[in-house]
Amino acid sequence: MRIMGLDFGSKTVGVAVSDPLLLTAQGVEIIRRKEENKLRRTLARIEELIEEYEVEELVLGLPKHLNGSEGVRVELTEEFRDKLERRTGLPVVMWDERLTTVSADRTMMEAGIRREHRKEYVDKLAAVFILQGYLDRKRFDEDRNE
Repeated sequence: MRIMGLDFGSKTVGVAVSDPLLLTAQGVEIIRRKEENKLRRTLARIEELIEEYEVEELVLGLPKHLNGSEGVRVELTEEFRDKLERRTGLPVVMWDERLTTVSADRTMMEAGIRREHRKEYVDKLAAVFILQGYLDRKRFDEDRNE
C-alpha cells in the first residue's frame, strides 16, 4: 500500500508518493495545465500514477490562511477533492498545508538552488511536505494507540 500526496494549485498539482512501508514521501512530478479549470488531463494523469504506484489513499493539501480562515482556494480545493473521490473511488484526506510552500522554498534556497529554478520544483516539494506531515502524524497516532 502507498499513499499519494497532492499540492493543488491554480495551474499545477505537485505529486508525492510514500514508500510501501509508509515511512517516507518522495516527490514524483508536477502536473501542469494551461487553464485553472481544465482538470480532465490532470485527473487522468493522477489516475495513471495511482495505478502505477498502487496507491490506496490520497492526501490533499488544504490551503488555509495563516490565521486558520478559509478563502477561495479552500473552496476550489474541496471541489477538486470531490472530483478526485468520484473519479478514483479512493478516500481523500484533507491536510493543513500552511507554510509548506514557504518551507519548500526555504529548503531549496538552503540547498543552493537558484531562484529562477525553484519554481520548477516548489510544488513537488510542497507535496512531499504535505505527505510527510501526514505520514508522521499517522505513525505518531498509531504509536500512541499501542
